[in-house]
Amino acid sequence: MFEGPSLFRYLYRIFLSKFFPPRTGTHRSEPPHVEPRPDELFYAGQVEKKLGYRFAHPVLIVQALKHRSYVYAREQSGMYSNERLEFLGDAVLDLIVSEHLYEVYPKRREGRLTQLRSSVVNGVMLAEQAQKMGLGRYLLLSAAEDRSGGRQRNSILADAYESVIGAMYLDGGIEPVRVFLQRTLLTDIRKVDTPYPWRNYKSILLEYTQSEGKGQPRYHVEGEEGPDHEKMFTIDVYVGGHPMGRGTGATKKDAEQNAAKDAATRLKLIPQES
Repeated sequence: MFEGPSLFRYLYRIFLSKFFPPRTGTHRSEPPHVEPRPDELFYAGQVEKKLGYRFAHPVLIVQALKHRSYVYAREQSGMYSNERLEFLGDAVLDLIVSEHLYEVYPKRREGRLTQLRSSVVNGVMLAEQAQKMGLGRYLLLSAAEDRSGGRQRNSILADAYESVIGAMYLDGGIEPVRVFLQRTLLTDIRKVDTPYPWRNYKSILLEYTQSEGKGQPRYHVEGEEGPDHEKMFTIDVYVGGHPMGRGTGATKKDAEQNAAKDAATRLKLIPQES
């Protein structure tokens, strides 16, 4: 009789065979592509070295490196950006990380496993992984995007990382992806296994208010200062109808996080920073 991790592995293999069948012969890809250029193939080859994986279908890794700005600038029929591969890579990452967490933490509850997965599969973490492998220098961007610092932009790096994962899965199945992640992304699990991974203060505060029957925290913009291109927002957060914290930030999201941090500190949900 299967139980615990053994049962999970059994059900997991059934799931894989149904929804992630092994790749044989040809790969699934976008509609017919234009032939990659020599410079595109060179960049793809450099990324293959970083991955430790040789693509049977190089067109996939070339596509994974193509930012939409590059495609729009060229206006070439049959050329596709990496956005669809990004979508697929995100799903593959979720699956592999979920399996890993399930097996490594057999006593953790579902809520904590979900928190850990969100702490691993997020823009900050994925951009960091992309930076470690030097992915930015090989991205195919438009000249304008390149000049504006696109190679260092976290959102572009994280999206490209997911695209590369999607390309690997389409080319060779899930096993090469798992091997790559086990020696890279998954080695950092311990560093996010803290009481407050990545300091998502809004989530910490929301979890508290819901557990105490106080409903959802309410965020209110108290002020805006500065010109349009350099706005600074001040936001108060209310818990149970009472003001509990205040934060400022260059965006409303940043200000809300800082307000939630202030409230969480006052409520002793997190230690006060020295």
